[in-house]
Amino acid sequence: MALEAGLLDILACPACHAPLKEQDTDLLCTAANCGLAYPVRDGIPVLLVDEARRPA
Repeated sequence: MALEAGLLDILACPACHAPLKEQDTDLLCTAANCGLAYPVRDGIPVLLVDEARRPA
């Protein structure tokens, strides 16, 4: 998965506002106490807390 250049720089976790990082097909919250994984569908990040999951 490759997001558009610069997009990852402006995205933040909707739950805790920490930066996100790419991992496989998800965007992961970098905050240790949050750690939610948001899916990316058809190149579009789905930044809804209800759609997020805790990574295994």
